[in-house]
Amino acid sequence: MAKLQNFARDVLHRFPSQHIQFAFCYGSAAFQQKGSVMTSNVLDFILVVDSCTNFHSQNLRQNFRDYAFLKYFGSDTICKLQGTGVYFNTLVPFGGRTIKYGVVSSLDFKSDLLDWTTLYLSGRLHKPVQVVHKTADKAVNAALTNNLKSAVHTSLLLLPDSFSETDLFMTIASLSYSGDFRMTVGEDKNKISNIVTPNIDHFKALYGEILDKEENLLWNKENGTFEQIPNFATRFHHLNLLPWGVQERLAGYRNKDGRYRDMEEVIRLLATDGPGCQRWVRRSVSDIVRASSWNQTVKSALAAGVVNSIKYASAKLKKMAKSMTK
Repeated sequence: MAKLQNFARDVLHRFPSQHIQFAFCYGSAAFQQKGSVMTSNVLDFILVVDSCTNFHSQNLRQNFRDYAFLKYFGSDTICKLQGTGVYFNTLVPFGGRTIKYGVVSSLDFKSDLLDWTTLYLSGRLHKPVQVVHKTADKAVNAALTNNLKSAVHTSLLLLPDSFSETDLFMTIASLSYSGDFRMTVGEDKNKISNIVTPNIDHFKALYGEILDKEENLLWNKENGTFEQIPNFATRFHHLNLLPWGVQERLAGYRNKDGRYRDMEEVIRLLATDGPGCQRWVRRSVSDIVRASSWNQTVKSALAAGVVNSIKYASAKLKKMAKSMTK
């Protein structure tokens, strides 16, 4: 792990570091996944920057070759394509390995962590990641913690009255994949299990304090099991603490009959209906992921260019085919 941290720090030094507020690496090259060799995989980075325009402008001067054909149109065009999402440079050779890095503004990053506007980065941070540049921004740190709490509240609404640690962490890890078309085409069919199974201790370290403080949950650490009472009070508690992006969709579904119900009434109605609550929460999360996965895939393909997109997609399809033969 120390070797990875050293390599990751070397990677950061090649960028205009004065613009980077927070950075982490994630995926199968950062944390061991079942059936995967860490050192042979692409190492994925997310760089949270103060200004995407300033970062891309300087990074084009420092790392011109990282960018595909859009580099010839300048940083303004790159930022227009990026919008409020993430801009990725893929298949970048460095230090004998291959890296991929995404750039996102601090404002958009915090918005996704707090409100689950896309569940693209917030979902990645539901799983263990390697932080390679800590932030001093209290608002970012608070948003990171809040994102983990949101994952717990959402998952507990989807789980029965008794379940195991593995059940909980599998549910948490699956949130950002529900509705993602890439789970049907291009991803390892055992991806969620491969993430969780070798990293149970990392998940417990990430969520332990939150789970200990959750008043509607009993955690038997000796047996590795949980119990909750899925009644009105419990559901009402969790529904009230869901991210705005999920709550907004829940209200939209309930008000399709033409009536206007405010958020408090919508939450109260859902809390009285156990199976309905679970169904609508799952649909809300899936709809967020579905929309953002298509949007991000199109933008990433444009950013990567034709050749890199084909190479990257080919590698994903090979992993999917391999998983289907097991």
